Amino acid sequence: MTTSLRWSIVVPVKRPELAKTRLADAVGELRPEFARAFAADTVAAALACASVAGVIVVTDDDTAAAEARGLGADVVADAPDAGLNAALRHGAETVRSRRADAPVAALSADLAALRSAELERVLTAAALEHASFVADAAGIGTTLYAAGSGTAFDPRFGGRSRAAHRLAGAVELDLDGVPSVRRDIDTAVDLWDADRLGLGPRTAALLARLDVAL
Repeated sequence: MTTSLRWSIVVPVKRPELAKTRLADAVGELRPEFARAFAADTVAAALACASVAGVIVVTDDDTAAAEARGLGADVVADAPDAGLNAALRHGAETVRSRRADAPVAALSADLAALRSAELERVLTAAALEHASFVADAAGIGTTLYAAGSGTAFDPRFGGRSRAAHRLAGAVELDLDGVPSVRRDIDTAVDLWDADRLGLGPRTAALLARLDVAL
């Protein structure tokens, strides 16, 4: 494989009533707005990455869908409605129905501090492997899974997904200097750590609203 691949990125966005439930105690009734802001900042950063040909958002949330389209992403409904990995496979199938040889990467929708340059480093490394992944900051889950051109797209997100991806034969991309690609946000502590890295504009504005309210 070459390192000049142009990736299609699949971002799954849950319905707001299901998203980020562990943040409820910290952000209260703003929880759905935070989930949408996380997703929008993730999508915007991915679209600004030089190695990204396009982003496809899989969601049944009309508000998140409209914002994603406004940013320049494509949107498809979560037709399988059978969980995260089914949604990701549906997104990848949509991409490859248009371009059969497309390299496809799944990206968590809660990388609100994502930096395009760091994602570029990860995708450059992913281009050297058939299938690969990046572990989350906790070292248990996964924030990115990539399948190169001609490689079956087989994501294993959920629970101890780092181990599941390894077991499935994906190569772990253990890179230094990419903390924003690893920093998913599930808890208040995660949110404060992402703030330390530098949040995207939508999440930063929402956090400022929360600080004022408190």
